[in-house]
Amino acid sequence: MDFSIIVVVVVAALVFDFTNGFHDTANAMATSIATGALRPKLAVLIAGVMNLVGVFVSVQVAKTISDGLVDEARITPVVIFAGLVGAILWNLLTWLFGLPSSSSHALFGGLIGATWVAAGVDAIQFGQLLSKILLPALLSPILAGVVALTATLLAYRITARAGRATVSSGFRIGQIVSASMVALAHGTNDAQKTMGVITLALITAGTLPTDAGPPLWVILTAGLSIALGTYVGGWRIIRTLGKRVTEIQTAQGFAAEVSSAAVILASSNLGFALSTTQVATGSIFGAGAGRRLASVRWGVAGQMALSWLVTLPAAAAAGAVAAYTACLGTIGVVIVAVVGVALAAGIYARSRRQPVTAENVNDTPAATPVAANV
Repeated sequence: MDFSIIVVVVVAALVFDFTNGFHDTANAMATSIATGALRPKLAVLIAGVMNLVGVFVSVQVAKTISDGLVDEARITPVVIFAGLVGAILWNLLTWLFGLPSSSSHALFGGLIGATWVAAGVDAIQFGQLLSKILLPALLSPILAGVVALTATLLAYRITARAGRATVSSGFRIGQIVSASMVALAHGTNDAQKTMGVITLALITAGTLPTDAGPPLWVILTAGLSIALGTYVGGWRIIRTLGKRVTEIQTAQGFAAEVSSAAVILASSNLGFALSTTQVATGSIFGAGAGRRLASVRWGVAGQMALSWLVTLPAAAAAGAVAAYTACLGTIGVVIVAVVGVALAAGIYARSRRQPVTAENVNDTPAATPVAANV
């Protein structure tokens, strides 16, 4: 096995990890930024640090990816590279439109599409796909939403007789802790996926045994990549979750973050490679519905649900096309790499026409009127 393709796969995996970081910063920090509990740049710094800490908590999700999603004996690092290209491009496209789609499902879709083309449908472990990925994808946002709704109702009832300023100040402090826990949980789940992909590539190349876990250097580099991406800040998606879903108050933000952290940490411990984006979004909708007469923008919910439904098949299609091309040989890999870089550059250039930054992230887009604060 040519060592250079292993290097290419590792680099592509770390690039995906970086996009995963800024794509999913909103999961931990959107509500804290929206309520003013944390200043935007401080929030992403805390999130990045906690992401890095989180990667050392567990490797169960990494093992789910490296040993169970596809038959590693029937694919090569080239196939994994093609899957990563599909995932990266979908992440960037949904980031451009501010849609909090699942980076996890983009990764799974890219790998599945590439494997299907290169090794056939029977190389995909559909039992693992159903039990460890699809079922958690369906159940986790509902569970997180119910928990957040209940927590919000309790928070408002418990503090009903307290002064509004005191309540707001107390929950604002609590949000610093709860948001940090979500960022930690994100590191235990999403960073693990890149660790699993790199480990899978090393297994297919024969440099690691079949049942190996991720080496320390893989854990460290994956953690640093997602932490750096998180620090960059996915401001477009932070604005969507913090301002377009509902008007978040500090009690709701605290309830949403605690609910997200609990669901993600429990799932990571069980090895479920769930979508932290879907969990965080479900929590925000639950917290929004839990405040009396709160205005939840269900049209935005519909847009998000549609993006969730198409993420896995869209990334699979991109991965399949990339795999078909990459499997032509060295020239195929070069073509996929060049086209991928060109498309990524084009998406970034398009984003600069209407930039969203730390300075304007809390501005509500003109197309989405702000509901009266109840």
